[in-house]
Amino acid sequence: MQRTRIYLAARSLKRFAPALLAITILFGCAPLQSHNDARTYAVSTARLKQLSALTAADVQKGQFPGVVMLVARNGKVAYSDAIGVQDPKTGTPMQMDSIFRIASMTKPLVTVGALTLVEDGRIQLADSVSRHLPELKGLQVGVEKQDASGKASLELVPAQREMTVQDLLRHTSGLTYGIFGKSLVKDEYNKAGLFNPAQSNAELVTKLSKLPLAFQPGTTWDYSMSTDVLGALVERVSGQTLDIFLAERVTKPLRMKDTGFWVDTAQHSRIAEPFELDPDTKVPARVPDVRKQPRFLSGGGGMVSTAPDYLRFTQMLLNGGELDGVRILSRKTVELMTSHQLGSSIARGPRYFPGPGYGFGLGVQVRIAAGEAASLGSVGDYGWNGVYGTTFFVDSKERLIAIWMMQRPNLPANAYFWRRMRSVVYTAIE
Repeated sequence: MQRTRIYLAARSLKRFAPALLAITILFGCAPLQSHNDARTYAVSTARLKQLSALTAADVQKGQFPGVVMLVARNGKVAYSDAIGVQDPKTGTPMQMDSIFRIASMTKPLVTVGALTLVEDGRIQLADSVSRHLPELKGLQVGVEKQDASGKASLELVPAQREMTVQDLLRHTSGLTYGIFGKSLVKDEYNKAGLFNPAQSNAELVTKLSKLPLAFQPGTTWDYSMSTDVLGALVERVSGQTLDIFLAERVTKPLRMKDTGFWVDTAQHSRIAEPFELDPDTKVPARVPDVRKQPRFLSGGGGMVSTAPDYLRFTQMLLNGGELDGVRILSRKTVELMTSHQLGSSIARGPRYFPGPGYGFGLGVQVRIAAGEAASLGSVGDYGWNGVYGTTFFVDSKERLIAIWMMQRPNLPANAYFWRRMRSVVYTAIE
């Protein structure tokens, strides 16, 4: 199977039959439409080749070293491309199976893992987090106050209720990140060394137990370390480290052979790398070292994967929790995960990353309006992205999956290319 460019179109199906067969075997994706469904779920290869050309031009301009893009429709790969170089130091060409740091695209994987425990009856969404992590009982909320001179100080007030497992899954726990925006609570987070690669998940929880919450639990969506705490909760309940648990419950059953928290030595030559300096900011590109096993198994952003692997994960979700006869979640659990979870009483934080037209489910953003968003899509489409340059979305109505993998740790710059990819992919469907 060609690894660099695979263009599948209905009008040339006979010519590409061997490649189609190879892709079907590789990804294990069975057709999703019924025999009496008249829709073909076609994709215009010509339109997607235009996206490849635009992307190749960006690579030539030095915007990023390279990209892997993959579009699947109705359970089959419709288009894939590997553009540019995998590593700008070596000049190694980008490959379809190049391995990427997926950052916050880890969150949906950990979400699915946690939901398997919900289905097992070992945790409930309504459980207080302290039921499983007693260290987090009795947390207080930091409220900024100003004195007569305008100097701000932090006042601690009791939490009106405890955070729940559902709060962790939808980022309404009251926890925050220190890296997005500024506040006195965020300052405390930054001082605490919450991203220390030498810490364990249990040690992270101990650190958080000594910090104030940024919001009252259940009142505000704020992007946070909630999924890292969820990973620690999974470890406590399962009695396994997060890497082993996810391998047993999610990645191995789905045959996601290149997805985990580090890359084995034999596969180091496949790791995608960013430029040393960001092309716009000229700031050194800082990405984690994934060549050795980390102590901190970050449920919020510590995993690596490939486009083919992540396709298998997203295809499982699109199939309603099953792939190749292996069921990871029930159909109803996937429906809940991909349903809007933020009621009218829940405020959007100062940096609401889903943006207009989107709500948030469990671990993924969910489109809730046909309009509002400045992008094409369908009500109910869902997905998320990673700060190092990866993104995906799933559209159940169109039976569509799109995955974009690159390594450029510049979130504002990346958003432009993600939006363009999304626009072209949607205008390519027929």
